[in-house]
Amino acid sequence: MIKIVTDSTNNLSEDILERYDIRVAPISIQFGDETYEEDIDIDRATFYRKIDEMGIIPTTAQPTPAWFAKHYQELTDQGHSILVITITSKHSGTYESAGLAKTMVPEADVEVFDSLSISLGTGWMVLEAARAIEEGQGRQQILKRLKEIRDQHSFIFTPATLKYLQMSGRVSTLRGALGSLLSVKPIIILDDGLLDARESIRTRGKATDRLISFTEEALGTTDPVNLAVVHARAPEEGQVLLDRVKAHFNCQEAMIADLVASLAVHGGPGILMLTGYKV
Repeated sequence: MIKIVTDSTNNLSEDILERYDIRVAPISIQFGDETYEEDIDIDRATFYRKIDEMGIIPTTAQPTPAWFAKHYQELTDQGHSILVITITSKHSGTYESAGLAKTMVPEADVEVFDSLSISLGTGWMVLEAARAIEEGQGRQQILKRLKEIRDQHSFIFTPATLKYLQMSGRVSTLRGALGSLLSVKPIIILDDGLLDARESIRTRGKATDRLISFTEEALGTTDPVNLAVVHARAPEEGQVLLDRVKAHFNCQEAMIADLVASLAVHGGPGILMLTGYKV
């Protein structure tokens, strides 16, 4: 049987991860000399509390090759082949760690797939693969579908502030005008695995409108789509956006999630994301 391994940035619910027996490599979150493993010994409430108490923004680190190798060995010993689906390689070393681990367990049958996405952009691919495995599809068929999703999926977000993204250096083209005006509401696109600041909008409401209009430009409103709203400490805004999405698009599925801490490090509280693909 094919077993899925992913990393903790995937943003899927614990119920889904358990339902499909998906193994999750934890991203490390570092507050000074203190290191935690995401969703193992630090939860999101503790994460935000420590930021408030310590007055610092933590750093993150990818899972080690040793973590992946340990799980490759366990799954191989159980007779499974392995499909690893990671956060974009252009903003994280997780893909590299997963690939390096293959050389540590040469007998393992492992395919490492770069989602070129983050959060539920990756999570949708993980879920699609898990359902395909349950239906009995082979790995090459699943990889073909994952590549289709990766090539045409839409991902856009707006942070409440540019401060966190500036400090993390995660946006590839943060233009001078954007960088100097912390009051603007930037529109950031995930393009071929890289975050790209495309527009600056004056109000939060208009920025939220742009999430919907951009997604409409990318996916249309008539074809069936799977869409997800992701927020960071903004559940009411997230729910309002989800309700609008359901009314505006032909959603086969729609979900909402609170942004994982390892990504909130870079985007900050108040971020709103919209991501999806044609079914």
